[in-house]
Amino acid sequence: MSSTGITAINEKVREESAFVAALQSEMQKVVVGQRYLLDRLLVGLLANGHLLLEGVPGLAKTLAVRTLAAAVGAPFQRIQFTPDLLPADLVGTLVYNPKTGEFATRKGPVFANIVLADEINRAPAKVQSALLEAMQERQVTIGTETYPLPEPFLVLATQNPVEQEGTYPLPEAQVDRFMLKLLVTYPTIQEERRILEANARTDVRFQVSPVIRPADILRARAVVDEIYVDDKIKDYILALVFATRDPEAAGLARLKPLLRYGASPRATLALALASKAMAFLGGRGYVTPQDVKSIAPDVLRHRVIPSFEAEAEGLSSGDLVKTLLDELPVP
Repeated sequence: MSSTGITAINEKVREESAFVAALQSEMQKVVVGQRYLLDRLLVGLLANGHLLLEGVPGLAKTLAVRTLAAAVGAPFQRIQFTPDLLPADLVGTLVYNPKTGEFATRKGPVFANIVLADEINRAPAKVQSALLEAMQERQVTIGTETYPLPEPFLVLATQNPVEQEGTYPLPEAQVDRFMLKLLVTYPTIQEERRILEANARTDVRFQVSPVIRPADILRARAVVDEIYVDDKIKDYILALVFATRDPEAAGLARLKPLLRYGASPRATLALALASKAMAFLGGRGYVTPQDVKSIAPDVLRHRVIPSFEAEAEGLSSGDLVKTLLDELPVP
């Protein structure tokens, strides 16, 4: 692409991304710290990708999602996943009207712009599948009728990594439907001091003002699609993904016995899109290698399956991805 074309995209991104600082500021009024989480929520929103949030209770995962929905002025639904939940509780059902003798459609909570699936691993497989189908197809079938889901449509699912009793772990094939998997960690002592001073009272209410509207997100996504990705960046993305499948060919033979399965082509697309969203958040019309490196762990950690040998050595998928990022040449 010519320098004139890149300059034009840069200008367009600077104009359209003007809302980002205001949106981040509004969210930070409620959520103290957790900058990584807030930024990745925006990446998912801009890149049209669903997010899986993993962290112990009390780290403001639900609060962050609720705050994002309020700041975007988007309809929001929180669904608490439990073992007795049914697919109809999620997508809706047909209700019989005895007066008319006809069935009426009652849409479920999945018909919202932002859906929080709280503790997704507490519901059985058929409920998880109903949600994941809606995520993939962007539509729901109730009876014989198919209904499109609203745009934008973003699913944010949480799961608790410490308490496994009474849970139904998501299979790898289903986890692959999530663009990013975020590991939400504890705040720093300074951040927790601010949390203490702001929230240690009996009446904790948060006021969040809408900064943008869902239509603004759709317009921003159109600009994200235009962001320039150089051929060298594309080669780097492909090299990262292919190294998870065949590390030996990438000159990392020692990783071969540590990787059981690598990332799918869906990871390649997710990495490219998420990198574009990172560039947009940075106010740039082009993707840099740092954009790819910073978002790659979130795109790849749930798509790379360590071998039994790696687990025996105490190595997680995140450790393997970090090694790939450290050792593969950067353009």
